[in-house]
Amino acid sequence: MPTALTRALKVLALALICYCLLGFLILPGMIQRIASQQLAERALVPTQLERIEFNPFSLQLRIHGFRLGEAAQPQVSLRQLDLDLQLESLWRGALILQEVRLSEPHVEVLLDKNGTLNLSRLFRPAAEPKPVAQTDEQPFPLRLERLLLEDGRFRFHDRRPSEAIEFAYQDLQLTLNNLSTLVEDNADLQLSANGPNGGRLEWQGEVSLVPLASRGSLSLKDGQLKAIWPYVRDAVALDLQDGVLSASTDYRFSLNEGTELTLDKLVISLAPLAINADGKPLLQLERLDISDSSLDLAKKQLRIGQVRSQKLQAWAAREADGTIDWQKLLTPRNPEQPVAESDEETAEEKPWQVVLADAQLRDYRLHLTDRVPRSPVELLVGPLDLDLKDFSSSGERPFGLTLKSGLGKQGSLNAGGTVQLQPFSTELDLQTQGVDLRLAQAYLEPFVRLELRSGLLDSQLKIIASQTEELTLSVDGRADINQLHTLDTLRQRDFVKWPRLALEGIAYRHGKSLGIETVQFEQPYVRFVINEDRSTNISELLVPQPQTATAPASDTTPLALRIGAIKIRNGSGHFADFSLRPAFATAVQELNGEIGTLDNRSKQSAKVDIKGKVDRYAPVSISGELTPFDPLQTLDIATRFKHVELTTLTPYSGKFAGYRIRKGRLNLDLHYRINGGRLEARNQVVLEQLQLGERVDSPDAVDLPIRLAVALLKDSQGNIDIDLPVSGDLNDPQFSVMPIVWQTLRNLVVRAAKAPFKFIGGLAGAGDTDLSQVHFVAGEESLDDSARQKLDMLARALTERPTLRLEIEGSASLASDGPSLAQMRLEREFQSTYYRMLQRRGDSVPASEDMLEVPARDKDILLEGIYRSRLNQQPPAEWAELDNDERHAQMRRALLSSWASSKALARRLAQRRAAEIKQYLVEQGQLASERVYLMDVTLVDAETDGRISTTLHLGAE
Repeated sequence: MPTALTRALKVLALALICYCLLGFLILPGMIQRIASQQLAERALVPTQLERIEFNPFSLQLRIHGFRLGEAAQPQVSLRQLDLDLQLESLWRGALILQEVRLSEPHVEVLLDKNGTLNLSRLFRPAAEPKPVAQTDEQPFPLRLERLLLEDGRFRFHDRRPSEAIEFAYQDLQLTLNNLSTLVEDNADLQLSANGPNGGRLEWQGEVSLVPLASRGSLSLKDGQLKAIWPYVRDAVALDLQDGVLSASTDYRFSLNEGTELTLDKLVISLAPLAINADGKPLLQLERLDISDSSLDLAKKQLRIGQVRSQKLQAWAAREADGTIDWQKLLTPRNPEQPVAESDEETAEEKPWQVVLADAQLRDYRLHLTDRVPRSPVELLVGPLDLDLKDFSSSGERPFGLTLKSGLGKQGSLNAGGTVQLQPFSTELDLQTQGVDLRLAQAYLEPFVRLELRSGLLDSQLKIIASQTEELTLSVDGRADINQLHTLDTLRQRDFVKWPRLALEGIAYRHGKSLGIETVQFEQPYVRFVINEDRSTNISELLVPQPQTATAPASDTTPLALRIGAIKIRNGSGHFADFSLRPAFATAVQELNGEIGTLDNRSKQSAKVDIKGKVDRYAPVSISGELTPFDPLQTLDIATRFKHVELTTLTPYSGKFAGYRIRKGRLNLDLHYRINGGRLEARNQVVLEQLQLGERVDSPDAVDLPIRLAVALLKDSQGNIDIDLPVSGDLNDPQFSVMPIVWQTLRNLVVRAAKAPFKFIGGLAGAGDTDLSQVHFVAGEESLDDSARQKLDMLARALTERPTLRLEIEGSASLASDGPSLAQMRLEREFQSTYYRMLQRRGDSVPASEDMLEVPARDKDILLEGIYRSRLNQQPPAEWAELDNDERHAQMRRALLSSWASSKALARRLAQRRAAEIKQYLVEQGQLASERVYLMDVTLVDAETDGRISTTLHLGAE
């Protein structure tokens, strides 16, 4: 081999050896020593760099075991870093790395109480560099073919909040392909990491460094809101109990021409969410899903395609000072001073535009409390379903709204229609059903002494509203107030109540008119009392209010009010007037009628036609016409009471007349005419068969011969007819109607006392027969021949004496009637029980159980059940030793003994006897039923012959 070639090979071999020594040993050692020295000089924490490897042939650099911080808890660490430098970097004019691989990188980001970042304290601060002049130079040319980050860990700990925040992401994987600093050169990126409590973060897309831009997709799954909630809790006093957030979106980001960010296919899920405040639940949400949404940051546009949410519960309260608790809860604890903006900036600021295409909220519940009233008011709104369609924050187009919700325990609210915000307009159909009006009780208490026992609101309304300069509002439809019941809390008595009030044909025009086609009361009841000082129970119920400054008279036109008709069906009421002498009190039932059109802009009078009954039987009528908004101008009302029982006035007659009223009826005919304030009235009073009872000592009794006056004023028919006309000027403050009536009546009584007394005695044609007693056979209620003959004579006598009245006092005897009643009761029980048994078996039965004959063999079987059900007890144990006949005999005797001593059975027999006598007199004797009275029954002893005597009473009041 030539010497030159040999020498060249030796030099080449030596150079290769030197290159290997330099690359494999010297250079890595130098790099590690220099790096270790620099770390030792600059680092403020313990550092470690285990070793560095370099392959001079493949240009691969590998760093092992890099750490900043304590070994037990490093702040930055890396198990291994691989750099694969490409030789082509020498002629490509750029640093080209084939692959950079980071294995198990670990970073801890810690913020102490003062906000100091731990990473800023790893090294000693370097001298401030001199400012570099701005140049148009391009960034350092770099191309990284592949960047891999494997099994990374990231831990964040922030001690600034009142409760430290700490969370970590594990299994961090990052793949970045074709990263370059060349213009418009994009890199592919994939990132995934597992967050705390099962959360996962994924990122896929493209990244460009020059200009800085990116596009791709991001997703977060099962992110725990608790990890960052201390930031929220320090701002507002809210405690998170549970909260899981998932989100995904496609995005575009660029800093080429300002900040540009767009999000597409945005999907957000929040499930569940629970927030407490002051240890009490504030908001609980089962699920919220937002999908098909997008955002454009530059254009300030947010489009929400679809919202679906289920089962939200929220609690809100108005505190005693009138503030809403949410206002206090959401007020920042340490609000920062707002940055003032110039008018020019504010004017140029473009508002965000939010569009919501479709939202469906289901099964929401709102727990509302109002603590402003003395008694807190609680209301449950829900289950609530809300649908919104095509909502826009610009408000320039209408959006659809559908609402269905419960109100309280049984109420419901349905609303549907369209709403436009700019300019405001709406058209809604509103329906309510079963809304509990007792919610208004707490708000009524400061003004009226009433208890709202019950009340339900149903309505069906059409609402149309708009506003440009002034609000235009129209409401049309109907409304019902059902089961209204109010109680006078001063006297603990009913005040106003009704089962149903129907308002048909409602037409309200804001600030202009209110029309109601028909107001219909179903079974209304009202209590009205005039006190001795002429005040009323209504004025007593009003709570005095503090005096306020009188508002100046308004020039606005009063609201036009028109009610087409007021209809009353089966009404009732209680009326008392203690200002009269004697006082008057009565009850009215079966009130039916109608009041015509009421119009405050018309002088046309309204017709009145109302009929009813006083104390169930006495008819009353009110008819005529009046002008309700000016009654002193025109009034023509006739009121008639017929057959009013005077016994209802007994307490007042005892106090003011000195006598109780035993019986009697009142006919009252009042006719009042007013024309221009001039009163012309006629008061005609007819007392039918007035009979005074025992005398009552009363210091308020008038000093008049009342009993004598009553007797003398009766005509041949037993009636008292008084006509009391009154006239005068109602505009005269000295004029009063009732003193004139009382003085006229007093003069009449004094004059009547001078007339002779007439007495009607004896029953004609009765001979020596005692017609005051009707006898019955023990246990019987039917009349025998002797009784019928006696009643025939009595009927003829009463026909000849129409002023007489008959009172029947039914009687029964336990000693005589009891055994017979018990035996009949037992037979009826046999028939009733046997009848039901045949029906259950499907056997043919007669039309009535009374027609059924019970076989003797079945009575003993039925007796067991009758004994247990009627005596409500089991047979004594010792009866089990008896034979069947003796056992049944014992049961029979026990049943008969129980029923024979029953006063209730005896009283019912006495009532049937009295009713039998009245029926015979009315149907056979042709007496008018109103002439025969049934008195309370009595239990008496039987006659010596065993018969029971029923006593009859005659009266001629």
